[in-house]
Parts: sequence; structure tokens; C-alpha cells
Amino acid sequence: MIKKFFKKIKRVIVLSITLFYSCLDNNQALKDINLFEQEPIGTAYDIRMVYTDSMRVSAILTASKHIDYTNLSFKYSEFPEGVKVVFYDQYENENVVTADYAILYDSTKLIDLQGNVLIKSNNGAELTSDQIFWDSSNDWIFTERPFDFKDSDYEISATRLDTNKEFSKFKTGELTGTIVVKDSVK
Repeated sequence: MIKKFFKKIKRVIVLSITLFYSCLDNNQALKDINLFEQEPIGTAYDIRMVYTDSMRVSAILTASKHIDYTNLSFKYSEFPEGVKVVFYDQYENENVVTADYAILYDSTKLIDLQGNVLIKSNNGAELTSDQIFWDSSNDWIFTERPFDFKDSDYEISATRLDTNKEFSKFKTGELTGTIVVKDSVK
């Protein structure tokens, strides 16, 4: 009878130990698995990417560091130490974009430029802000942050911008500055 009792106790102890170990906190193991999934596929230094279209150079991107997360389900690339992109139009005129930080979201083709953002067109127009988004699919530029814009006809400051890349369709929030108005004489 005592042997039966000890056998039952032994079974209960084994079952209790099994249950105890199966209930241990596995959060760290899950964090380790998720951390692995968030690692970039690659990191490159001192990069220069040349984009071509029909055998013509359309843009040259340079950056000190590029981190590639295109292995994730929501693919993106990061330029944590700044980026410079020189765009060339059909007449080989240069338009330049610089920022202290940039992130490119592959699926949306949206580029988030941050820190000392400067967009300088070949006609002398300049747009500056601390953050600008560029929709590369639609060649559209926008921000909800304060910005400054100047060209030969305008010198404005405002919050909120919605414009095409040529700055010919321009929507802003409340603005201040000067606008040249040409008076037509009849």
C-alpha cells in the first residue's frame, strides 16, 4: 500500500514539474525570435546609386550609410546619416535634395526626409523644412511642418505644404512673406 502511495506521489510530482516548466515565461524567447526578424538584410557604407531610364541618368543618390530592411513584410530602406539625391531632367538640368535622415518605404514609394531638408531646383527655387514627404509615384511633395519657399517671384513661410515637384500647383496653410505681383498695363 505504501508502494502504491509513493507511485502516485511520484506521478503527481512528475506531472507538476512538467506543468511548471511548460508555464514558464517564454517572453524572452519570443523577443529573441522577433529581434532576429527585425534585423536588416544588409548595411552598406559610402554608397552611390545611379538610376537610369532609357540609357539616360535620371538620378544619383549618395549616402554615408544605407540600411536595407527589404527582408521584412513591410519593406523599407533607411539612410540614418543623411542622403543627397541629384535628379536630372530631360535637358540634364540638376535638381538637388538633401536631408540629415531619410527612409524609403518600398510598397508605398513614399520617402520621409527629415532634418535640414533642402530641395533646390535648377531654376533657383528652394524649399526648406525639418521634414518633407515625397510621393515618388506621383512626384508629389507634402508636409504638415513649417517650411520656407523662395524663388524669383515668392518668398514665403507657412505650415502645411501640398505641391507637385515643379512647385506650380501649390497649397499651403496660413502663410507669411512676399509675393511679386505683375501689374498689366492696358
